[in-house]
Amino acid sequence: MLNISNKKRIVIKLGTSTLAHKTGRLNIRRMGNLVRVLSDLQNSGKEIIIVSSGAVGLGVGKLGLREKPTDTPTKQAAAAVGQCELMYLYDDLFDNYGITVAQVLLTKAIIGTEREKNVENAMEKLISMGVVPIVNENDTVAIDELELEIGENDSLSAVVARLAHADLLIILSDIDGLYDSDPHKNPDAHFIPVVTEIDSSIEKMAGGAGSKLGTGGMATKINAAKIANEAGIDMIIMNGNNPEKLYGLFENDETGTIFISH
Repeated sequence: MLNISNKKRIVIKLGTSTLAHKTGRLNIRRMGNLVRVLSDLQNSGKEIIIVSSGAVGLGVGKLGLREKPTDTPTKQAAAAVGQCELMYLYDDLFDNYGITVAQVLLTKAIIGTEREKNVENAMEKLISMGVVPIVNENDTVAIDELELEIGENDSLSAVVARLAHADLLIILSDIDGLYDSDPHKNPDAHFIPVVTEIDSSIEKMAGGAGSKLGTGGMATKINAAKIANEAGIDMIIMNGNNPEKLYGLFENDETGTIFISH
């Protein structure tokens, strides 16, 4: 079994379903618990990087919209409003534990160009200063991703893990890990605790969209695992409903589905 306890630099992707209620409003208790646990892990010597979804979902709630918008300008507006609220809350909550955060907004256009090095340098400097970078897709201007609704933050988290030279990527979601079918629909779905190779059979297990507030699904998480594993980074999908389980994870408890890199 993979030894998680010795992993130091950790990218943690927080999905909309983890951060928000079904109404789109922030899940205050869960976010507070998450920040407390992540601050404690940072204090223990881990280097934490957060890739945070939730801007559009929180913007929908903040603007009083009844459902997630379908037109791009309203999505952009929701992203702009939600990102402001999201970073204010992260800054306020982490400050309670004496930890400074930084906002890092990326667009797909940066990935695969020489500008990647600028991102690497900025990440490395922030981490060396004890700062927790909080990364998100710049949904206000990255309209291609909004229009395509490809759940970019899952694969973005794997790209961030690669750029940050992380030891581990953790994706927190509303599901315990990978199943051979959708456990929300099939009570007899079989849980897959370890994946050593992402082949066609694994890819066939993934499919369908995520929550109504988010854009990701299992397919985008499998894609993230492929990106991470190819970069030599192990990845875990686990349920984010109880942040305390992160403690057990770093004590090598069997939690979630582990995708082992080669």
